[in-house]
Amino acid sequence: MKNGIHPENYRLVVFKDMSNDEVFLCKSTAETKDTIEYEGQEYPLIKMEISSTSHPFYTGKVKLVDTAGRVDKFMNKYKKFAK
Repeated sequence: MKNGIHPENYRLVVFKDMSNDEVFLCKSTAETKDTIEYEGQEYPLIKMEISSTSHPFYTGKVKLVDTAGRVDKFMNKYKKFAK
């Protein structure tokens, strides 16, 4: 690997799957302003739409997750082009 191109600011961050409220602790350089208390300590929080705990490939279950309202976003985006 090349020297000097990898980030040095790794820190512990809590990732939260918003579809099933599952949380896990991992190192990351991702920036966030949110925080959460996890196992008695406060950590930065990264919110995710889907993770391995809710993805159909890993769970073996087919589940429709539409937390962002994708259809509504599409309709609002292209409403101005309607005749």
